Amino acid sequence: MNKTKTISLVLGSGGARGHAHIGVIRAIEERGLPILNISGTSMGAVIGGIYAADELATYTEWAYQLDKSDVVKLLDFSFTWTSIFKGERIIEVLKELVGDRKIEDLSKGFTAVATALEEQREVWLNDGSLFRAIRASTAVPGVFAPVELDGRTLVDGGLVNPIPIAPTLNDSTDLTIAVNLSGTEDGRGQPEKKEPPRQKSQPEDGYREKISNFVAQLLESEEPKQEAPDAAELLVKSIDVMQGAIARLKLAAYAPDIVVKVPRDACTFFEFHRAEEMADLGYERTCKALDDLGL
Repeated sequence: MNKTKTISLVLGSGGARGHAHIGVIRAIEERGLPILNISGTSMGAVIGGIYAADELATYTEWAYQLDKSDVVKLLDFSFTWTSIFKGERIIEVLKELVGDRKIEDLSKGFTAVATALEEQREVWLNDGSLFRAIRASTAVPGVFAPVELDGRTLVDGGLVNPIPIAPTLNDSTDLTIAVNLSGTEDGRGQPEKKEPPRQKSQPEDGYREKISNFVAQLLESEEPKQEAPDAAELLVKSIDVMQGAIARLKLAAYAPDIVVKVPRDACTFFEFHRAEEMADLGYERTCKALDDLGL
């Protein structure tokens, strides 16, 4: 009788494409493959941490109901020079939704990866508050405020390790499955048609209005165009280019047993209202990868 394979799961960063991780986990569980350890960066830390807390079903139900206006409501403007958003409101909502836990008390091994700015290296967060670790791992520079933790200034782990395989190297599991959200573009997930932004009925001060317009641009799906990208597009494209290049190096260096590739054009970085679509894509890609290995 064949022994059931145990899994270490590596969940990469990629903004809203990270909801593909929901489908990845569903496909693995359907095959009866126990996931014992999880390592995640940025959105991979969000999904991985909530799954390790046994609350992924609760989160998924909530995420599938999000629309564009809901996403905007989750963003808390910082009105500082360090970031556009504080990044605390979404964390508080998630705490209320699934409850905060200590990482060491979770039912599965979990490591969130962040970047220590002064030390210029990655930091593995595997104890203490779950959502403090998630908050640090998702602090995209310039977008969400950095986190001060144990004398370090921490920002998004995707800066140095968008697909954190290294934390799983000493695991005693049978297989390592890594999810790369920076896969080759294939036209699989085309953006939605752009709609003109709705006019606000209440006047706003100049600074708030500029920020609100910026958010609207981030949340709008962009159709292909030839003119030069604006600041928001440059930010997102630069992050994608950097993370894609680093992810290829990490995959070459550590060579996990299975790599699930989600195309980087599946959705734009901030399209969190497309959670169910991304989850279905992650499920489809994972089923194919497991089939190819006969699992």
